[in-house]
Amino acid sequence: MDVHRARFVPYPASAISALAFSRSSDTGYTGPLPALKLALGRSNGDIELWNPLKGSWVQEAVCHGDGRSIDGLAWTQDPDETDGEGNVTAGQQRLFSIASSPTVTEWDLGTGMVKRRSTGNFSEVWCFAAQSRWRANKNSEEEPRSQDLVAGCGDGALVILSTADDDLQFKRNLARVSGKKARCMCIAYQRPEIVVAGFADSMIRVYDTRNGSQLRQMSLGVGLPGAPKNALVWQVKVLSNGDIVSGDSNGEVRIWDGRNYALSRRLTGHDSDCLDLITSADGKAIFSGSIDGKIAIYRQPADGGRSNWAKTSHRRVHNGEVKAMAAFDSKGMSVVISGGSDLTPAAIPLREYGKENIRYLPTLPQEAPVLSAPKARLLVSWWNGNVFIWRIARLPVSDESPEPERPRKLVAKVSVDAKDTIRGVSVSTDGKLLAVSTSTTIKAFQLKRQADSESLAIRKIELPKSLSTLGARMLSFSPDCKWLVAVSPDSEVHAARFTAEREQSKRLQCLSQTVELDRAHRKLQAGAFKVYERSISRLAWSSDSSVLVACDLAGYMDSWVLEGHQDSTAPAVDRAKHDSDKGSGGNGPDSDSDSSDDDDDNIVFYGQHWADNPSGHLLPKLESAPLVMTFRPEKNTQKLTNGNPGVHSTRHNPHAHSHELPAGEHMLWVLTSRHQMYEFDVRIGRLSEWSKRNPTAALPEEFTRIKDRAIGSLWDSHRERLWLYGSSWMFMLDVAKDLADAASAQLLKRRKRRPSEAGDAQARKRQKGTSGAGDRVNASMRDGGVDSVKRFDNGQWMDIDMTPKRKHVDEDDEDGDDESLQLTRVKSSGDEEEIAQGNGEHEKPRNWWLTFKYRPILGMVPLESDLEQGAPLEVAVVERPLRDR
Repeated sequence: MDVHRARFVPYPASAISALAFSRSSDTGYTGPLPALKLALGRSNGDIELWNPLKGSWVQEAVCHGDGRSIDGLAWTQDPDETDGEGNVTAGQQRLFSIASSPTVTEWDLGTGMVKRRSTGNFSEVWCFAAQSRWRANKNSEEEPRSQDLVAGCGDGALVILSTADDDLQFKRNLARVSGKKARCMCIAYQRPEIVVAGFADSMIRVYDTRNGSQLRQMSLGVGLPGAPKNALVWQVKVLSNGDIVSGDSNGEVRIWDGRNYALSRRLTGHDSDCLDLITSADGKAIFSGSIDGKIAIYRQPADGGRSNWAKTSHRRVHNGEVKAMAAFDSKGMSVVISGGSDLTPAAIPLREYGKENIRYLPTLPQEAPVLSAPKARLLVSWWNGNVFIWRIARLPVSDESPEPERPRKLVAKVSVDAKDTIRGVSVSTDGKLLAVSTSTTIKAFQLKRQADSESLAIRKIELPKSLSTLGARMLSFSPDCKWLVAVSPDSEVHAARFTAEREQSKRLQCLSQTVELDRAHRKLQAGAFKVYERSISRLAWSSDSSVLVACDLAGYMDSWVLEGHQDSTAPAVDRAKHDSDKGSGGNGPDSDSDSSDDDDDNIVFYGQHWADNPSGHLLPKLESAPLVMTFRPEKNTQKLTNGNPGVHSTRHNPHAHSHELPAGEHMLWVLTSRHQMYEFDVRIGRLSEWSKRNPTAALPEEFTRIKDRAIGSLWDSHRERLWLYGSSWMFMLDVAKDLADAASAQLLKRRKRRPSEAGDAQARKRQKGTSGAGDRVNASMRDGGVDSVKRFDNGQWMDIDMTPKRKHVDEDDEDGDDESLQLTRVKSSGDEEEIAQGNGEHEKPRNWWLTFKYRPILGMVPLESDLEQGAPLEVAVVERPLRDR
């Protein structure tokens, strides 16, 4: 493979300014636990939604803002609903943010757009907090209540906002503090009716939300020598026992008794401002972050009193200030997420601190903002409201070339005249069409190389108004460059047909009609993210452009087929009646219908029309959202068909059209968020034979150990090799062969079906996983020992293994595999050369390859060469080192 390392693509990342988990722990939930999400706000106004996945950490979606820094995030959950039969429906999760404005913003998780802004007349909001969720008493008949929000403003005012009835309304003023330095810096709920607020005048004030009275006022005292007279209270948190913890500009962490509000402990935390605090669910641990990038940990001894605290750790985690921290502490997962000006979120073990490593999560987006037009050798990238188009020169055939081409050239730049940020971009494989979308508009352009220059001439193509004003979260051109699929913010799928104009064949146009591809009707699960999980996250085209597959975050796949053959003599757009009504998987009030179109006509384009895949309902639900979804390139090209023979219009059927389904195999290869691998025969609706012989357990251990999730893929069609890549790795999989021989495949099936008794305990430990941060620290390093000792003997150095011999399996040891599986792993970790076995036979070279040479990877795209067939695959790897951001 020939690689162009591209570090010239602009993509400036932004600092982390806010963090919030959808819940802090699992306590208080009687029914099924809702899915856990992490909201990460950045200084450019974007909010990233992450799924922890028990430590896998996948960025699922991005809500684009208006450019103002996200200063705070908070989650609420509506009250549960119970129907007449006693079935409980979980209340929906809601996300709110503040961004240096006199409003609180609620986000629509399903569309990724602003849902509403708060009412009321108050000044700039500096902080806010959500009330704890209402819990019913055993003998209480009280109606469920929604969670209120309390906001602290720059003029010293505290206001309460109501989230009842799926709304966000100003409820009342709680209090107002007068003075020049009355700015409210932080706020938290001590109890559902008690609020604790920290101010810029060195004061912490406690209020009763029922009557607005001030219960207590605590002073930090004077500042440090050389510092301002008044210390800033940067953060306040409440422990599980009701005690209050504060962090201030003096770098001190103070603990206040939650019963009489007296100072019970004063800890010297940092040499600079203590910007944020986080506490464990049991109230026995406190984490504090400072302006110098260091995080301190304080713990309460098991036999200590309420005020007995001690600092146990103090280390630098970030290269810049620690602006935000969030924690989730439960039985299976206990982790602190921190972030700041160095752009990178860090996952820090909470309960297992010192026993597990700190893990740094990827900074670059999960969906690569990089595309290519391979046939035209164009590289397309975008950020904010700009699209950049580069032409990549071919690699020199020989060193004696008289005038080598410039490695790259910026040939076009498109700026979208809209307030919204670009959400989707697609370019055709021949480089003639470009589509750009925001949340409210879709625009299409024709690209043409100028005769006297290397630059591209850009012509805007008129789109139907129903499409141009739709807005799209995702765009995709078909491989044959004839279809554009747009996924609206509401996850509706629309298809538009492009063709050449009759008068001027070199000018492209979009036909006046578009078609909406209806998604299957499915019974919604009673989860807290119902609409969000039905958001489409991936699209995939077959290589012949006749099959389209879309998948949402819940793992449901919808597929459509293009019936008939293109007939240039048929009308460009025609309408025909449906032959039969569409099936439905559910007609009740809980059924999900993404289409409100009651039109019973089929829209036919040049004798072809889109229809539901007859076997689409057989495709299973994935266990997690897909990260990679791509069709295997077809081996044999289909014969061209001139129109639809045998289809003739009659008086009774004036709009006759073909219903012939696409021919050939359409194999869809999928890699999920849990790095589970599948291949489906979409036309039949079942696993392919290759996937049955090669389950996920057959993947090499070197790949399964990778923590960073996959971002994208591309095919080397001549060799049937699939290239996968993540932010720090690149992996090749030869799908023309089986990953393991027959004996190893049978072994993997047996191990998956029935684990050995000796490995049961260790298997359960591995399934339990880590706390959500990094891997466990090596036992010898944790105990302060050494891994190995070298001895000089007979003129050479020899390694002496210092690993302690244990009779029982330790949690840090790998389980013992039998001889066959050990042979498989040796083959996987060997070189490309043949590996000799003990009996003298030779095994074939391994059919995978892995490298960590390129990092961090923003995207990897193919480039097509004019060389003879069978030439090495040519790609451009876009890297964004931290020093260049």
